[in-house]
Amino acid sequence: MPALTDSWTLGGIEIPNRVALAPLAGIGNWFVRLQARRHGAGLVVSEMVSSFAVHYRNERTCTELLRIHPDERSGGPVSIQLFGSDPDVMRSAAATVAAAGADLIDLNMGCPVPKVCKTGAGAALISDPDLAVALARAAGEGSGLPVTVKIRSGQRPGDRDGLSVARRLVDEAGVAAIAFHPRSAAVAHAGRPDHELSAELVRTLDAPVILTGGMRSAEAVRSAFEQTGAAAVMLARGALGNPWLFEQVLGLRELDPTADEVLAELDWVIDSAIDHLGEDRAARYLRKFYPWYLARLEATPATADALARTASIGEARGLLLAAGPAGPEAARGMAAAA
Repeated sequence: MPALTDSWTLGGIEIPNRVALAPLAGIGNWFVRLQARRHGAGLVVSEMVSSFAVHYRNERTCTELLRIHPDERSGGPVSIQLFGSDPDVMRSAAATVAAAGADLIDLNMGCPVPKVCKTGAGAALISDPDLAVALARAAGEGSGLPVTVKIRSGQRPGDRDGLSVARRLVDEAGVAAIAFHPRSAAVAHAGRPDHELSAELVRTLDAPVILTGGMRSAEAVRSAFEQTGAAAVMLARGALGNPWLFEQVLGLRELDPTADEVLAELDWVIDSAIDHLGEDRAARYLRKFYPWYLARLEATPATADALARTASIGEARGLLLAAGPAGPEAARGMAAAA
């Protein structure tokens, strides 16, 4: 059995290890992917991007969500995830994604959010395997890149339709790998992943299976990897505010980060968000990031509440300094320097 640190090949593309960043809807932009790369991820996948928005050249989608930072390429390939329900639109969008510099394309066939499913995209495609196959074919034709698909076990607990759809995607559309989330769309991110079902898919699929969902610690990742025989694993919510998880899974570190490390990492995130969105938009955007890091700083509820209402980056940085090991003295020093 391979080790998580071993390299492997996906659709002819070399990947330096078997630990990837999963697509995180509304989160996985270039700097989140770059952060995962800095901490060891061998493959990084973008947040979910609308094929319709790409096809119709929505400016924000094409300039922000398709942005690939040059440093992302150091250490492995970059995959852009698309979702949609029209093969012609998907073919066009995939061509644009390839031109933007992606190495692979991932298709979302597992998102359980109703506003996505009601369009016929996401997990709704588990119930429409003919369309799922047509979309995967179109993505490959439009891009000329290897195509992977992220899919769930089914619509409801106990369903196994995702396995048969996965086999069709490989056999009929030439999909290079399946990223399998062994929970149904109905439970979203709740409940225990069915790793026996994952192991069955690994045994019966003529393509690599990448395991994702419900792995929040290095021990859980290693256990699931060994139990299922998957080709690789994807870290998702367990890595939010905890990019050190990649290092722990790969055996590069054992201890959790110190408060100083957490603050330094968050400072990097803030600077990157400003680069990405400009200072005013970044101040609002980062409000959802702060709680992930505050959990590691043992910040008070009052600090968490204040950060959720910050109107500027300077205000947020002052609160974070006060929450760190140097405490209020550091925050007062920052205010005096300003």
